[in-house]
Order: sequence, then C-alpha cells, then structure tokens
Amino acid sequence: MIPGYADHAANERTFLAWVRTGVAVVAFGFVVEKFNLFLVSLLDAAPSLDPVRRSQLERLAGPSTHYEGLALLVVGVVLLIVATIRFVRTERLLADPAAHPISGVRTEVLLSAALMAIVAGLTVLLALAG
Repeated sequence: MIPGYADHAANERTFLAWVRTGVAVVAFGFVVEKFNLFLVSLLDAAPSLDPVRRSQLERLAGPSTHYEGLALLVVGVVLLIVATIRFVRTERLLADPAAHPISGVRTEVLLSAALMAIVAGLTVLLALAG
C-alpha cells in the first residue's frame, strides 16, 4: 500500500483536470485562428459580396481575432506547463513527511484572469461585429 494514496490520487486528478482545461483552451485557440483564416479566404474569394456583409466580415477577420487566437494558444500552453510544475512539486511535498505551509494561488488566479480577459475581448469583438 502506498502511504497517503488518497492524497497522491487527488493530486493526479487535479493535474488531469488542469491538463484537460489547458488542452481545451489550446483547441479553442486553434478554432479561433482557423475561423479567422476562413473569413479572410471568404473575403478574398467573394469580391462581389454585399458591402454591408463585407464590412461585417472584415471586422470579424481583423487582426484582433488573430491575436485573440494566438493569446488563447499561449495561455493554454502556459496552463499545461504550470499544471506539470505544480503536479511534480506537490508529489515531492506529499512524499516528504514534514509539514509544509500552503503556497499561494497567485499563478492560477493570474492565468484565470488572463483567460477571462481574452474570452471577454473575443465576446465584445463578436458582439460589435454582428
């Protein structure tokens, strides 16, 4: 039997939850990037598009959507890196019989705030383009 198995299992479940979140954020970043490329190719392929529709598509396909997608990709990768570092660190602390104080959660709060800001910006962009 592994001493403190429940703690190690909880640490692994937490790690896997962070990995799922990071992969989902990266996938959403790819979707935003590919959607931007689709809009740009649509604009190039349809020069005789209605001017009102064309201006809406041009606003959607602007550089801000490109940067939003890249930002989501970067935040997703950073989430994966932070999750791995936290998992390894917690595993070492669980294996140590000495008591350790709880570390701050600043990194998680900062990453969550960055993710919320990116999604809020994308939401505003899509709302203004419609």
